[in-house]
Amino acid sequence: MSVFSRVPVRRRVTGVVAMALVPLMVAVGVAWAAVTDNMFPTESTGSSCLTGMGNSPCQTDNREVYFYMDSSGEYKLESEDRSMVNAAIDREYRPTDLAFHYDSSPVFEGSAETDIIYQEGSTGLPDSVAGRAWCNARGGALYNCDQQYIRIRGNGDYTYARVCHETGHAVGLQHGDYAIPMLSKTDSRLGCLVTPSTGHNDLGDNNRENIDGTY
Repeated sequence: MSVFSRVPVRRRVTGVVAMALVPLMVAVGVAWAAVTDNMFPTESTGSSCLTGMGNSPCQTDNREVYFYMDSSGEYKLESEDRSMVNAAIDREYRPTDLAFHYDSSPVFEGSAETDIIYQEGSTGLPDSVAGRAWCNARGGALYNCDQQYIRIRGNGDYTYARVCHETGHAVGLQHGDYAIPMLSKTDSRLGCLVTPSTGHNDLGDNNRENIDGTY
């Protein structure tokens, strides 16, 4: 929950340019496994982070990510759902350059809000949607968000794959149809960012490379 932001520096996967970089990357020993750039913003999206449910993902505002799981009220996570969130973060996101920390005293206003709030519930979700991530409060730069919400339905819908998928959106990862070059939304190289995410638990090399190249 930082109070600052920075311009993202990452490699673009764009045809001839990417191929031209290969000799340099080999020379310096850098591996680049990404097959597409699906980190917001891309040429297929606007450059501004938009608030409100239903808008495109935004980058979180810092590599230090503080998260909270709703523990009371309408959107309280049950114990099995909390375990699912912890497992997906531990196995998929902590091995990246992002540093996740649980925030037991969440902040909901000001310039240092808790970065991600996990909720269980269906309020506001279209019937065909199992989960959604959205920005609640903009960060300091056009492309980032200070606080994001993740809401996933209960009754068996709070799965490892969906936590992986929606957490990906909360750090800026997008579906294949917004990537450059564009991929099918069901392309398995998108890992848990495929749509639907059911059965795709692994974050995957492409998403890891885009996260690490950004944060």
